[in-house]
Amino acid sequence: MDEIAPGILHWQARHPKIGIDVSSYWLPGLKLLLDPVATPDKVEQVEHILLSCRHHVRDSLEAAERFGATIEAPRTGMHEYGEDTPIQPYDFGEPLIGGAVTAHQVGGLSPDETALHIPSLSALSVADGAIRYGEDLHFVPDQYMDDPAKDKADLKRGFGELADQLEFDVLMLAHGKPYPSGGREALRRFAAS
Repeated sequence: MDEIAPGILHWQARHPKIGIDVSSYWLPGLKLLLDPVATPDKVEQVEHILLSCRHHVRDSLEAAERFGATIEAPRTGMHEYGEDTPIQPYDFGEPLIGGAVTAHQVGGLSPDETALHIPSLSALSVADGAIRYGEDLHFVPDQYMDDPAKDKADLKRGFGELADQLEFDVLMLAHGKPYPSGGREALRRFAAS
């Protein structure tokens, strides 16, 4: 686990279902985990777990039990879970964690593709629309898209709007290496590519 920027700790662990390393984040000042998988023993005092899309349950149920934390996911993806789920819905535009985080719908890929904006840490977290295995941002493989041309165009439009409208420097990705700085410009370049 590495502190990639003040107040943001990042780690990667192998996802048990897809067999590749994915990223998770701990924001201790907010008592928040984002998209947790294989949560390290060093993590403590977590009250909130946010999922950036319905597919990122990962190890959040175990982490919620360990810490006595709440789990929230986009309302548009709640159909994925059973009626007895402990996962609670959040809505786009809704202030989360006492206003410290705001959820934004990205568009493309899926109706619950979310970006979580955390102004106090100058950070933005994105779900699956942009990944970074290598130096630059890229899309998930076409096989994970319903309509690759349309989904890519919608994602680029959504990411471009977020990069224009929101202030952030750190870009946290659920898949691949984060940008400890320069994330807004990287997302802007990706949207314009």
